[in-house]
Amino acid sequence: MIIIADSGSTKTDWCVVNHGKQIERITTEGTNPFFQTEEEISQVVKDKLMPHLDGVKIDAVYFYGAGCAFPEKNEIVHNAIYRHIPVTIEVGSDLLAAARSLCGHKAGIACIMGTGSNSCYYDGKEIVNNISPLGYILGDEGSGAVLGKLLVGDCLKNQLTPELKEKFFNRFNLTPKEILDNVYKKPFPNRFLASVSPFLIENIEEPCIHRIVLNGFKNFFTRNVMQYDYKNVKVHFIGSIAYYYKEVLEEAALALQIELGTIIKSPMEGLVEFHSTL
Repeated sequence: MIIIADSGSTKTDWCVVNHGKQIERITTEGTNPFFQTEEEISQVVKDKLMPHLDGVKIDAVYFYGAGCAFPEKNEIVHNAIYRHIPVTIEVGSDLLAAARSLCGHKAGIACIMGTGSNSCYYDGKEIVNNISPLGYILGDEGSGAVLGKLLVGDCLKNQLTPELKEKFFNRFNLTPKEILDNVYKKPFPNRFLASVSPFLIENIEEPCIHRIVLNGFKNFFTRNVMQYDYKNVKVHFIGSIAYYYKEVLEEAALALQIELGTIIKSPMEGLVEFHSTL
């Protein structure tokens, strides 16, 4: 049996697979070696994953995660898991997971649009080009964190209607001071910003809300996707934002004459198929 893990900044899905079939799915908090130490990640594995694996023989672990694009960061995750599951462990980026899941063995542009965003050109075997996402402060266009940041900024700068502004504060039981504390003083401000982004889809018919989302997606396309060979391959998406805002994403793509392919919420099904055909 093998474990395939798909980890983002918000949560990690661990899937136990036997001969191409999913046996069990375990969800733990997200891991990211840019923000967490080996000890912290190891503690998550020990406390949240291992109790579900009592008596289960694991032969290999394939871990795909946010922040796992550099050897030194991958080593942190590898060592944290190996402490508890001493088997062959392959650590790859969440972007590689998206590419393998969405494109399989064919060329295409694979994009992630969840709490964060990312994109790449995949030639059917490996990622050959990647425009750096740069994180939610400098980039991550179209992501939940950035859309949430734009929403909060418009709310606090009175760019929403008074009714929508009041509705936002009531929806999350927040005050302006609490928002600023979450963004500037507390850990993981990206998670906080992404957590308020559902307000956008709940009020997407409001012109000012629709504009935030549409412009955010257009920015993602122009600043990322349109730097690849997008005219000759389809553009595929994975992630909660792409999935739930599909109609607005399609609207943005149409405006820029970009052909979309698959849009799914999670890469796991495609990863299970990919690893069962190796």
